[in-house]
Amino acid sequence: MQDRIEKRIELKAPVSRVWRAITDHREFGEWFGVNLEGPFAAGRVVAGKMANPKYQHIKFEATVKELQPERLFSYTWHPYAVDANTDYSKETPTLVEFRLEEIPMGTLLVVSESGFDKIPAHRRDEAFRMDDGGWTSQIKNIARHVERNVPQNA
Repeated sequence: MQDRIEKRIELKAPVSRVWRAITDHREFGEWFGVNLEGPFAAGRVVAGKMANPKYQHIKFEATVKELQPERLFSYTWHPYAVDANTDYSKETPTLVEFRLEEIPMGTLLVVSESGFDKIPAHRRDEAFRMDDGGWTSQIKNIARHVERNVPQNA
């Protein structure tokens, strides 16, 4: 069993644009598909509901850990927490990190999620598999979001 998911993508957008897309709660909500109740701030719990009507029963809740401008955004959450009858608060959350690096074409974005080894065994494999597929989709969503919204002078 792997403990870490890592996805890398080169984006044709400046670091400042990618940073805004991942740390502005409204923009994050657009590409992630969630309606967040408020902004990201270190130490703050940010919650919301999924935007897709089929998944509105799923609650998004993350605790912001770090905001290092244009370098690192991280939060903890409970992976694949989709069962409304399960209390995930007793589980150790995973750590999600967005790392940004300037490259000649724009930005290298590395998204990782770690800590799956602490997820209860009965749901660990499914949580890993679902989040692995989820991050594959989400980095494509980020790319579409930032590359269609790049300022003309960037």
